[in-house]
Amino acid sequence: MPSAALPIGAHVPQEDPIAEAAVRGTAVVQFFLGSPQSYKGPVIAYAGGAAGLRADAEAAGVDLYVHAPYIVNVATTNNRIRIPSRKLLQQHMDAAAEIGAKGLIVHGGHVDKAIEPAVGFDNWRKAIEATDLKIPLLIENTAGGDNAMARHLDRIAGVWDAISRARGAELVGFCLDTCHAWAGGIELDTAVEKIKGITGRIDLVHANDSRDTFDSGADRHANFGGGLIDQDGFVDLVRAAGAPVICETPGGAEDHRADFAWLRDRL
Repeated sequence: MPSAALPIGAHVPQEDPIAEAAVRGTAVVQFFLGSPQSYKGPVIAYAGGAAGLRADAEAAGVDLYVHAPYIVNVATTNNRIRIPSRKLLQQHMDAAAEIGAKGLIVHGGHVDKAIEPAVGFDNWRKAIEATDLKIPLLIENTAGGDNAMARHLDRIAGVWDAISRARGAELVGFCLDTCHAWAGGIELDTAVEKIKGITGRIDLVHANDSRDTFDSGADRHANFGGGLIDQDGFVDLVRAAGAPVICETPGGAEDHRADFAWLRDRL
């Protein structure tokens, strides 16, 4: 996708994503369905319900993305976390499909220090086979954790190798978060090339500057140009990825419009 045509949007409050898109002057938004820290299942906060949100988004020409709760961890060997996580993942997949979302983003999760990463990789395979994927499921790289499934490139490769053997693997994509990559120790200048070499695809970019240093393991987002990521490297990554962009940067609509302008000027 040409740089000038890249859709650039933001993570927004869930009550009226279409209005949030309009006030930001964008045609792509991401939001939660319910609490990001709850196992209670998705909630459609939009006044018109799921059907109304789908219809109104289509009429407005707005693409919707849903972020799964942070607590989802299908890689773990802890049954009290893994089993509810699988259930929650399916619930959010169903709800995201119902509103016509373009994708459901989920973090890679982790296993305990004493557990071999290969066990987590295989748990990802099992989770994909156990989930009725109705829209693309986009696995996102994460910033921290010694035994994280998607912090380092070799772990992402392990997850992808396992998933590639699962039924439904063609509906699994990748969401590249720039802050997470930086904080997780992935060199940005080769990140796109190496990740595409592993996954074959980048479906979405979470564009965020970072308040912390390279390989810090800290997930603290900053507005564009206001953090520690090299600005040219940041823009080059977004350009090379060639995927829709979602800003998860601090602030409201005015701050997001400033971030959009900053990035557009440099693309």
